[in-house]
Amino acid sequence: MKGTKPVCRQCSPVVMLVSGIGRMTFCVVKKKHILISFQNDIVPLSNSVPEDVGKADQLKDEGNNHMKEENYTAAVDCYTQAIELDPNNAVYYCNRAAAQSKLSHYTDAIKDCEKAIAIDSKYSKAYGRMGLALTAMNKFEEAVTSYQKALDLDPENDSYKSNLKIAEQKLREVASPTGTGLSFDMASLINNPAFITMAASLMQNPQVQQLMSGMMTNAIGGPAAGVGGLTDLSSLIQAGQQFAQQIQQQNPELIEHLRNHIRSRTFSSSTEEHS
Repeated sequence: MKGTKPVCRQCSPVVMLVSGIGRMTFCVVKKKHILISFQNDIVPLSNSVPEDVGKADQLKDEGNNHMKEENYTAAVDCYTQAIELDPNNAVYYCNRAAAQSKLSHYTDAIKDCEKAIAIDSKYSKAYGRMGLALTAMNKFEEAVTSYQKALDLDPENDSYKSNLKIAEQKLREVASPTGTGLSFDMASLINNPAFITMAASLMQNPQVQQLMSGMMTNAIGGPAAGVGGLTDLSSLIQAGQQFAQQIQQQNPELIEHLRNHIRSRTFSSSTEEHS
């Protein structure tokens, strides 16, 4: 009966929303309700009762606490229980996406972001978290699109701006015909607390010290100046691209570890507040 034309033009139609069925329009003729049109384009209403909604919100708060404690598996469990009680709440899916990303379950994180967006297409945080997961999967073009959408909805968000720039830079590196994917922006790294922490940690590794000492001996054409001098971050920066290329050639696994460490710390360094 969809699209049925009204049979009565002299009365005011009465519209009734029927959960899970659609929109029914009635008019009253001789004290009788006569159906004059029907549309089944109504999104089914949530079956959640107030008690369920309240319990779901409590579970969400518990999940947020687990996130602060870095207990991400427990956080996923709490958000999942909240979703079961109130499946039409975009926040629960988005928060679970954040926990999934922390567990490196990026595909699941993207699916949760998509569900959140399906419920609330103007939810900027869902687009932002989708960008994080896509970036971690090296899907930089899609990540750029997600961050751009997040910024369209929340233009003043510095985190989205920063992550968009990083994704765009990664996309350029991948697209470059001469790009090796290794290109390091040393100026940015020196100001990156995550890199400084990671570099200091690596310097304590005897294998890393031996590797760097040998490379520096070859680079300067003489005996190594001693690994003690290399513990200064400025020495690492002076070596620059040549240093990074030598590491890539001699120990590709080390450079991959470096890249993954910086990527994971950079995209999660900004403290996210969970709704």
